[in-house]
Amino acid sequence: MTLAPHDSQQPNHTQQLPDMSRTQEIPAASGPTAPPPPPFPSAPAYESAGAPAPRRGRGLAQTAGVALIAAVLASGGTYALTQANEPSTGTTAATQQPSQNGTSPTVIQGNAAAPDWSAVAKAVSPSVVSIQLANGAGSGVILDKSGHIVTNNHVVEAGGNGSGNGGIQVTLADGRTFAATVVGTDPSTDLAVIKLSAAPNDLTPISLGDSDTIAVGDPTMAIGNPLGLSGTVTTGIVSAIDRPVSTGSENDSPFGQGQGSAEPVVTNAIQTSAAINPGNSGGALVNAKGELIGINSSIAQLGGGNGGQSGNIGIGFAIPVNEAKSIADQLIASGKAEHAFLGISARDTVTQDGAAKRAGAEIAAVTNSAPAQAAGIKQGDIVVAIDGESVDSSTALVAQIRERKAGEKVTLTIIRDGKRQDVSVTLAARPSSS
Repeated sequence: MTLAPHDSQQPNHTQQLPDMSRTQEIPAASGPTAPPPPPFPSAPAYESAGAPAPRRGRGLAQTAGVALIAAVLASGGTYALTQANEPSTGTTAATQQPSQNGTSPTVIQGNAAAPDWSAVAKAVSPSVVSIQLANGAGSGVILDKSGHIVTNNHVVEAGGNGSGNGGIQVTLADGRTFAATVVGTDPSTDLAVIKLSAAPNDLTPISLGDSDTIAVGDPTMAIGNPLGLSGTVTTGIVSAIDRPVSTGSENDSPFGQGQGSAEPVVTNAIQTSAAINPGNSGGALVNAKGELIGINSSIAQLGGGNGGQSGNIGIGFAIPVNEAKSIADQLIASGKAEHAFLGISARDTVTQDGAAKRAGAEIAAVTNSAPAQAAGIKQGDIVVAIDGESVDSSTALVAQIRERKAGEKVTLTIIRDGKRQDVSVTLAARPSSS
């Protein structure tokens, strides 16, 4: 399989994906009074063109690591809205709870096993925008009343950072279009913030969820601008969490045109079965309450393409909202983002772990005076977990570090000389590259 990016006028990134057979998909349970609903669909039922549990055990659905996936999104798809039939009891009706700070309302579902997706779409759609550039299109999510919008860096890069040929044009859900400028970009996380040049006073920022509380099997809705079809919604479930996804370097991107960083984009992503297509890049992945849980960024595709676009196969990826919000806040404040730094290079390996063997990330080199060296990490150590969360590849190690903040203390579980041990490390801020 391969993964692909999304821009209606740009070729997709495609690269091979490893076996994803370990991904767990758990259907939602039926409510106590409603008759059992049909299995939750991984694709919409019909189409037309036009209080969470604490999240831990992130490695539950993690595979041996998604290898390089050159897969950035920026335009394409179909409109599809799935709504479960109400049982005779009428318990599936949803209500909206207005927010106190002007953000999109929270949807209170009458039956969590059969979400009212019409109510979710109505609540969230005003907070999702379509982005048009000279060389492509994408999606974005309104963050505040000032007109700040978070999207993918590759969407902005598709238009040369919005310079020339009309720059960036943003269309709201009600059809109004405004010019926008780039506030800041962060190629290493594939995130960017733009701002409306003359923001109206009736913007509806999206309500934020908590990506640390989502679980495999939770229902999801993706909203965006696939193939220029603005306001498209699709539904599915959380197929996996903490899926290490690498989309290659900015120089590999057909959108970056060799202008970006040579550093790979690595994400500890949310995997979803909600249909994501070219143009959904930068759009919203929300839960059944209508809260933002991720920024859609890439999809998996079957191999054999020659640079042309292809669509959803039920494997899409989103940047978790907690990471996206942290980066966006920094870009708004200073135009740049700070990243956590461990100070090692690593490679994939398989090692003996008691009576079994285990995949992990072998330390190939340790940077002088870096946090890893200060903590006693040595070349040849094999990292198999961070804070109890499985690490089964070098990509997974990078993804775990990237979602954390400078100054954060983490516990690395390593295997050294055949024995497990825990090492506490305080992450530093990554040095600026010259």
